[in-house]
Amino acid sequence: MLNKILLGLNKNLTKIIKTFIFFWLLLCVYRLIFIWGMSEYLSAGSGHNLILTAIYSGAKLSLQTAGGLTLCMLIGFIAETIWHRLKYFRYICSFVILFITTLLFVARFPFYQQFHSGFNQMLFTAMHEDLYALFISLVEEFQLPLKLLLIIALVAILNYAFNKFLVYSFKVKRWQILPEKIKTVSLLMCIYVLGTLSLYGGGWSWKSGVNWENAGITNDTFLNESILDDYQAIYRAYANQMRMEACNGLSFSAQNVRDLAKSLTNKDGGNDLSIYLAKEATGAKIEKPKHIFVIVSESYANWPLLDKYSNLHIADNMKKIIAEDDTIYTSHMLPSGSSTVGALMTMVTGMANSNLYLTTMPEALANPYITATAPQMKNLGYETSFWYAGPATWENIQEFTLAQGFDNFYSRGNIDPNATGSVWGADDEYLYDAIFKQIDDNKMTFSVILNTSNHSPFNIDLEKEGFDVSKVIEGLPDKEKNNQELIKELGHFWYADKMASDFINKVKAKYPDSLFIFVGDHADRYNIDKVPTMYERYSVPLIITGKGIQKDLLPEDMAGSQIDIMPTVIDLIAPEGFTYYSVGKSLSENKLGQSYAFWITADAIGNTDDLVEKPQYFNREALPDRTVLENYINGVRAISWWLGKYGTIIDEALLQ
Repeated sequence: MLNKILLGLNKNLTKIIKTFIFFWLLLCVYRLIFIWGMSEYLSAGSGHNLILTAIYSGAKLSLQTAGGLTLCMLIGFIAETIWHRLKYFRYICSFVILFITTLLFVARFPFYQQFHSGFNQMLFTAMHEDLYALFISLVEEFQLPLKLLLIIALVAILNYAFNKFLVYSFKVKRWQILPEKIKTVSLLMCIYVLGTLSLYGGGWSWKSGVNWENAGITNDTFLNESILDDYQAIYRAYANQMRMEACNGLSFSAQNVRDLAKSLTNKDGGNDLSIYLAKEATGAKIEKPKHIFVIVSESYANWPLLDKYSNLHIADNMKKIIAEDDTIYTSHMLPSGSSTVGALMTMVTGMANSNLYLTTMPEALANPYITATAPQMKNLGYETSFWYAGPATWENIQEFTLAQGFDNFYSRGNIDPNATGSVWGADDEYLYDAIFKQIDDNKMTFSVILNTSNHSPFNIDLEKEGFDVSKVIEGLPDKEKNNQELIKELGHFWYADKMASDFINKVKAKYPDSLFIFVGDHADRYNIDKVPTMYERYSVPLIITGKGIQKDLLPEDMAGSQIDIMPTVIDLIAPEGFTYYSVGKSLSENKLGQSYAFWITADAIGNTDDLVEKPQYFNREALPDRTVLENYINGVRAISWWLGKYGTIIDEALLQ
């Protein structure tokens, strides 16, 4: 009887070990395929030794993942032990695990191409998106049905191989003649070893193992990301999201907020943020424009405006506007977040990205914040409108913008019903046409415009719009000349550039007393270089053009982020003594910008975690003072976080 029990136990122990080995090898093979398939993203100096280091570290880390997947299979093994016919349930369990693993592996390729990262917190951002639009985008842009069929076929083959491997008996004579008790002890010792290595990520303790937090051991971003298998990358995203939601990722005390507010503003406002944030205009720099348009352009990065990319001819139209005498342009600008919603929240509330999801927070939907854009523009005599090319339900945008004080909200339903577009919104030409027709010259108007055309799925008929594909191909590096996907993406940038410039020129011609502020909502989507510099990857342009604007109105060494745009506008047009409230400040004096993860000056850019330790220079080799930089970053975040969550009064009791 004991022998029979041990025999059954040994069979299951053997299956557990085989399962662990199979899943671990699969994860390692998928990692190798990913590195090979995406090798163009390797940095120039990444040699074989660095690649082998990443493969080895990844293999250690995937021991942890393989252990987790093996535990998931235990339910199938237990069911089969209870009743042999339930082996078919085991087949289902293994198919589900293999399907998820393979689906994530396939999805990682386009995800990395879009975000230069393995799975990250954008997964949680996507949960707030229009899920139907997201699904349609995946179908149209990534051929989802076809790829799902191929994945299912591959998984069926893998599942067959796995289950054959599971029951295959390796004929090892010395093992077969051993007593079942010794086999049991040996198998348990083997499982103990594998379990320990799994628990600690390939080590005997936390000190020698690998985990997602210490996996980035190379100096190559791509290789560091490849070390994490897809489950580890998702766990990293989850862990960071949980940290964010615990005090929304920030842990400032009331005293911290007071100290940082004092450091940032050089004021002592006590417990009242409204005192710290209050600013007084020094007097209008230009004649007050009748119409102001703030265009927040989807994925409009700064790099196409750089001279080194001029032979692509995808930003020629906005470059013509930049060259005009009535235009100011700076490339020392950062977006608030890595997605459109970050720019939306900042441009509406005036607050920096502080890990608060303002579009759905009850506090943000109750009353406008003291720094909100619309109420302050209304105080200057403007009727305020928000225009969005997409559906009014996206990111709760209609309720959010109206709650934050905009008089009017317009969306896809207010644009020509016959307009072409995608699930994300109407094409730019129709959006701008609707806005132009709505201009009322009997009123002073302020409009924020958020477009969507430069967003996947890239489905605009570019040939019909006049896009000269030969010019772009001629300007591309040889290895990219046949990259049709990249050419299509660049064509959509050209379209967004052309439609914006056409609108600006058209309005200038009919309503010359207008002011335009043009900024990208974010960058970091696609680049010509597979390993772009931090500056080219993340910076966005800020263009200010219109009557009264002169190039010397703002200093050449200005730098900032989206929190500084509205203070700059108010500083340009407000009468002396006008009181307004802002976290950012006018670019007439600002020399430093910060975003969700980066800082920028007129000379350099860096990561907010490393501060001045790992900068990249694009001008002089000059750095901001470390203490000033750290206080600035913490200051705008602390103030924005407290104001967004608790309001203007700084009281420790509110944290309880």
